[in-house]
Amino acid sequence: VPTMNMLLSLVALLSAALLANAAPPTCYSRLLSLSKEITESFKELQTSKAVDSCVETLPRLYLDIHNYCVLAKLRDFVAYPRCERVLEVSELKEKARSLYTIMISYCRRDLVFLTDDCGALENPILPPIETS
Repeated sequence: VPTMNMLLSLVALLSAALLANAAPPTCYSRLLSLSKEITESFKELQTSKAVDSCVETLPRLYLDIHNYCVLAKLRDFVAYPRCERVLEVSELKEKARSLYTIMISYCRRDLVFLTDDCGALENPILPPIETS
């Protein structure tokens, strides 16, 4: 009987874990994942050799959705007049426009801005690299 109880407990735990992963994303989680995706795409764009030299002139695009200045950062990036002919930049601008729209309309009540430090979006403090 103790083995059966332990087995039932394990099945219940695994079922709960599967259900947690199957839950639909919240507005906040969507904002967080899209901002990370945009930041990573921008980093890849900056390091890509196949992209036009105009990419070097793009405004920096480190996004922190908890910083109020991110709204201005997104507006400036989307409105940047150069690099329209570079497909990767156009796609990145579309993602940035989507993030901005989601932030100001769909998720505005779910989002809490913890700071308004615009400099932090220009020179982000990176977490220390762990050595093993």
